[in-house]
Amino acid sequence: MTVTAYSVTGMTCGHCASSVSEEVRGIAGVSDVKVDVPTGQVTVTSQTPIDEAAVKAAVEEAGYTLVGPA
Repeated sequence: MTVTAYSVTGMTCGHCASSVSEEVRGIAGVSDVKVDVPTGQVTVTSQTPIDEAAVKAAVEEAGYTLVGPA
């Protein structure tokens, strides 16, 4: 199991967290996503390492910006 934290900008509320979580959960292999809006941290748990480009694309699809690993 792999756990990776990312920094995301632009999230301000629970709806933001829900949108990001839903998109990231759609990535193959992702088993859990935790979003902390105040810190902008998104923690992704997966069976194998997930390509950062896939996480970036999912976050952007939700309307936010992935700035990199936390």
